[in-house]
Amino acid sequence: MALAGLGPGDVLVLRALGLGDALTGVAALRGVRRAWPGRRVVLAGPEGIGGWFVRLGLVDAVVPTVGLDQPLAVGGAGSHVAVNLHGRGPQSHRLLGATGPSRLVAFASPEAGHPASADDVAPEFRADEHEVARWCRLLTAAGGGCGPEDLRLPVEPAEGVADAVLLHPGAASGSRRWPAERWHELAQRLSGAGHRVLVTGSAGEAELCAEVAGDVGRSVAGEHDVPGLAALVAGARLLVCGDTGVAHVATGVGTPSVLLFGPTPPTTWGPAIDTERHLVLWHGDGTGDPHAAELDPALAAITVDEVEEAAAALLILQPAH
Repeated sequence: MALAGLGPGDVLVLRALGLGDALTGVAALRGVRRAWPGRRVVLAGPEGIGGWFVRLGLVDAVVPTVGLDQPLAVGGAGSHVAVNLHGRGPQSHRLLGATGPSRLVAFASPEAGHPASADDVAPEFRADEHEVARWCRLLTAAGGGCGPEDLRLPVEPAEGVADAVLLHPGAASGSRRWPAERWHELAQRLSGAGHRVLVTGSAGEAELCAEVAGDVGRSVAGEHDVPGLAALVAGARLLVCGDTGVAHVATGVGTPSVLLFGPTPPTTWGPAIDTERHLVLWHGDGTGDPHAAELDPALAAITVDEVEEAAAALLILQPAH
C-alpha cells in the first residue's frame, strides 16, 4: 500500500504503534483535519489499523509502518507537512525529516534539530501528561483545536451481542496480564449470575481464551479483525479487560467497561471521556514497567471479588438492550 509520492498539500502523520496507542491519537487526528482542512491526510502506521481509520474517515491513505527501524515508504518532491504523533524524538523526528517536509509539527527535540521555538510548533514534552491530552495540546498549538470529546468512534454495533459481557484477558506484556485462573473464576461468577460470557483475543491467544471460557463461556479468539472487534465491543453490554488496546475501543464507542490497571497509572492512559461508564481498578504507584514479562504486583493485587463487584455495578446501571 506504499504511496507513489506525497504532494505539497499533503499532511503525513506518523503513529506507527498498536491499537491502544492509535486510538488515543484519534482526537489529535481530528485536530490534523481542522488544522489543514481539505488536505489529504496520510497515516504512517500499521496497515490493518490504518485501513480501518480510512474507512472511518479519520485519514485518507496509509503507508504501512510498524516501528521506526525502516525509512517511510514515501516519495515525491516533499514540501508536505509532517506531524509526529509517535513520540518525543529524536528518532521519530529524523524519520519524518527524511521525507523532506516543508514543516515538522512535533515536540521539541534539540537532538533532532527541532528545538523549542516561538516561530513553529515545538512545545515541550511532558512525561506525566495524559496520552490524549498530550497530542491534543500539540495539534491545538498548530491550529487544530481538539480534545477528549473527539475520541468518539462512529462504529456500527454488531448484532446479537447486546446481552453479552466481553472478557479480554490478553495484553502485549506479562506485566499487564491478570492471571488466567482469575479470569476463569470471573467468567464462572458472571455466568452463574445469568450473564452470557464471550472471551475475546487474537488467534495467538486462542489457548488462553479457551482456558478462560472453560465450559461457562465461549471463546471468539481470532474470529475478528480490528473493525470486527470494534463492532463487537460496540454491541456488547460490558467489557472487562486490562490496560490494553480494546479498553480504548470501549472508550471510543461508549461501551461500559471495567479496566484492570497494573504498572501504568490510569491518569496517563485511562479513559478520558464518559468516566462514569468506565470503572478503573488500580493499586499501583506508577513505578511499574508496562513492558515487563512478569505480572506486576499492582495488577496482582486486584481480586476477583473487586472485579465482580465493579462489573455488577455497571451491569445494574446498563441493563441488557
